[in-house]
Amino acid sequence: MSILDRLRAISIDHVRLVLLGAAAVSLLVLGGSLIDLASHTDQQPSSASAAAHASIDPAPSSAGIAARAEMRQKIETELAQSPEYMHFFDRLKLVFPAEYDTIIDSFAKRAAANGETEDIDAMMSEAVRALRLSHGVLAAKANGSVLQQIFSMQLAIMQALSTTNQQLCVDFLYGGASQDFYHFSSQNRPLVANMALAGLEAINDGRTNRVERSAPNESDFQLLEKSLRDQGLSNAEIEALLDGKTSDPPIPEARMCQVGQIYLQTLASLPDETRYRLYGLAVELMARS
Repeated sequence: MSILDRLRAISIDHVRLVLLGAAAVSLLVLGGSLIDLASHTDQQPSSASAAAHASIDPAPSSAGIAARAEMRQKIETELAQSPEYMHFFDRLKLVFPAEYDTIIDSFAKRAAANGETEDIDAMMSEAVRALRLSHGVLAAKANGSVLQQIFSMQLAIMQALSTTNQQLCVDFLYGGASQDFYHFSSQNRPLVANMALAGLEAINDGRTNRVERSAPNESDFQLLEKSLRDQGLSNAEIEALLDGKTSDPPIPEARMCQVGQIYLQTLASLPDETRYRLYGLAVELMARS
């Protein structure tokens, strides 16, 4: 059943509440732009789109095949210079070998055409996005503890951003993208790699265990809003989270960064069944975005 079908199954009187709750759940999902930046800032096609068009590409010459093979070897050597990133790619190769080959081959094809390889942070970003688009929906069926790790890592990212640049922290909360994120990524590769691994492990766990969860219900979203109020969030701050509203005067960046962290911490404190239903919806939205 699609997300829209699930929402339609809920009483029409509460559709707005549910949609607002879904928007709130998706805020930090969209924040994944930190490791999805290539899709926003690069003009080159992603690995996923490159793979989709591979069938219409002319067959490469023997020289082209050799050039791609050489570039593939060079790319894997460059990735190995970042043990954190290489850990992700090694795990990807083990659990999704076909996806790994598609991604690395697309990098090699572009590198052979351009005469040089791409920045490894950009390649990491593209790999995460390609995996999310091809298999991300499976993460919604992962065991709860595995699913939660995605959001634990998002909180860790926000906490790191809060000490670096408050604007970046708020951009992450709302899914903004800028070249500044590349700098953060290059300076925080272990953190970024762990966030990517959390998503990969959830996808793999969901593929294996196929946990079925119902959609979040009205009570889940009401509990989320009440819990946010109990944590001291004002009406304006809750509306900024649930409604995407900009208050007048605007909420200071430092406070909004803190509000985002409180939001994730609040989600983590909800009862298991409620929390996992909300998490499941969030990763389903992520896979379809």
